[in-house]
Amino acid sequence: MLQLRTTCAALALSVLPLVGCQPSTQVGDDAPESNAIVLPVPDDPTVSLMVYFKVGSQNDPSGKEGLAALTGNLIAQGATSKHSWDEILGLLYPLATQYDIRVDKEMTTFTGRIHRDNLDAFFDLFADAYLHPAFNEDDFNRLRNDLLNYIEKSLRYASDEELGKAALMDAIFADTPYRYPVNGTVAGLKAITLDDVRAFYQTHYNRNNAVVALGGGFDDTLVQRFEATLDELPEGEATTPPSLTPLAIEGRQVLLVDKPDADASISFGFPIEVSRGDDDFYPLWVANSWLGEHRNSSSHLYQVIREDRGMNYGDYSYIESFPEGGFRQMPPPNIGRRQQIFEVWIRTLPNEQSIFALRAALRELTHLVENGMSEEDFELTRSFLSKYYLHFAESTEERLGYAVDDTFYGIEDPGHLGQFGERMQSVTLEEVNAAIQKHWQVDHLKIAIVTGDAENLANILSQDLPTPMTYANDKSAEILEEDKEIEDFPLNIAEDDITIVPVDEIFAK
Repeated sequence: MLQLRTTCAALALSVLPLVGCQPSTQVGDDAPESNAIVLPVPDDPTVSLMVYFKVGSQNDPSGKEGLAALTGNLIAQGATSKHSWDEILGLLYPLATQYDIRVDKEMTTFTGRIHRDNLDAFFDLFADAYLHPAFNEDDFNRLRNDLLNYIEKSLRYASDEELGKAALMDAIFADTPYRYPVNGTVAGLKAITLDDVRAFYQTHYNRNNAVVALGGGFDDTLVQRFEATLDELPEGEATTPPSLTPLAIEGRQVLLVDKPDADASISFGFPIEVSRGDDDFYPLWVANSWLGEHRNSSSHLYQVIREDRGMNYGDYSYIESFPEGGFRQMPPPNIGRRQQIFEVWIRTLPNEQSIFALRAALRELTHLVENGMSEEDFELTRSFLSKYYLHFAESTEERLGYAVDDTFYGIEDPGHLGQFGERMQSVTLEEVNAAIQKHWQVDHLKIAIVTGDAENLANILSQDLPTPMTYANDKSAEILEEDKEIEDFPLNIAEDDITIVPVDEIFAK
């Protein structure tokens, strides 16, 4: 029999009506074994396809930072040996679809979604993209320029919040493959040649480094057809992940990105030794949700900084990487990483209020670490998450992405989403507070601030100067009394632990 990895957990979780969790038809006994990930949804008129390549920016050669991203973009937005990119766009247009690629630190996922009536025409184009990329000069120059523009223009000058997050990663993971953005560095991208791209593809895009995944209304002949495409890839070997050990953080260390005329965007955090599927992950998610669930106005940091004081648009915390947080409501799939960080994101606010906001966040985190969650806060948060997690993956395509992530993390059925639902029913307050004590602390962390007032902020931080808060509107006596504690909350940051980097130098190399 054809042995298919079928994910049932995601089906059981769905907020959409789904039927069954077995392949819709049987395949002959002489069929070869398969590692394909399948999520059959017979009533879904669309088919979602995904190829997961076990490679990412961590595999960029030194001095060629951005090679994984550029290779991936050339597959998803470049010509093949059969068609130019313009021809491909013309062929995809009447099918009302597209294909895309996400390159992250450790994963590359090539994805597409199509109505099953148009499956044959789309499948040929989809498979041709990763099997026969042309890697021509025009596409190479166009897409390399896009990546350079992202760093030199978008990240540095049009996205302060994303720059702050990227700067935090740079600070925490210095001298490791996680240091720079997935898109690379300026010098790295400029050093890449077409021969580098071809060699990277030949090495990493091989049949032993790839897994296919299917979701929706398909039959088993498509599974065989899809998996057979991998035989056309180079034979190759599975990619070995490089060493990844962030240096221990001593005290509180600050990276100030000096950007003229910018308001302040703040991120701070530290590495944590817990990841999806671990026993402590789900209790820690409860604590994190209470503290700073993404885009949740009832979370604690949001209430303290945004709701009570009106200082910015929001304040959130994370125990998993959450890219594109500025426009995403839910965590995206296919960001699997061996090493996660705990991160607090304080959204953009005036420079003169920035250190007060930093102090407020550190104070709330300190109280949580020292005192744990209360029974009332725990029950409210657990009850909220027991329903909220259903929205993490509402579509077949999203659930398929989570099933691929289960492969990355080695999570067996019922998978991460299934475990999440089960653990929200069984988790206890004692487990949550034990996880807080084990994985969170406030004394050793990195702080990244994008600011137009770097020298002044450095002075305030190093001298632990008070930062009294003023308001345009009246505030309650309770808030004003609490402000007195926040404005003097100890920062404990030494002058030697503060680094200022001009914005046009960050990610230069």
